[in-house]
Amino acid sequence: MATTNDHPGELAAPDPVKLIGIRETPLSVDEVFRAVGDDAAGGTALFVGTVRNHDGGTDVDRLGYSCHPSAEAEMRRIAEKVVAEYPVRALAAVHRVGDLEVGDLAVVVAVSCPHRGEAFEACRKLIDDLKHEVPIWKHQTFSDGTEEWVGAC
Repeated sequence: MATTNDHPGELAAPDPVKLIGIRETPLSVDEVFRAVGDDAAGGTALFVGTVRNHDGGTDVDRLGYSCHPSAEAEMRRIAEKVVAEYPVRALAAVHRVGDLEVGDLAVVVAVSCPHRGEAFEACRKLIDDLKHEVPIWKHQTFSDGTEEWVGAC
């Protein structure tokens, strides 16, 4: 049986942005994964960003994220750009703010598309653009007593 790209499942869903949020509470990979479930999606890509124990050759003890009040709206704007560029069936993105410890989840994003390649590309675009464009700042505290602010997601 020949396959064609005119099946509705091969196209973007009518309203694919399912979950966008800035949270002060721990993030859930399960919540984000459930949000992007779609019977027409053959591929789901998920990215989890965690607090690592080092940065730039220095040990990190902890960090805190803060954001501008427009951060969630900016996340939605970026999500809409990704949806316009890829055949997204469902998309979700949540970011944590507040004080985090090494190993905590800082950001979780997921995208489901008809095929895996599209899902990988869309998810990569989503996290990269969130990191570069959303007004979220990271305040790192290092083991040597120094600290640093970073404009990153």
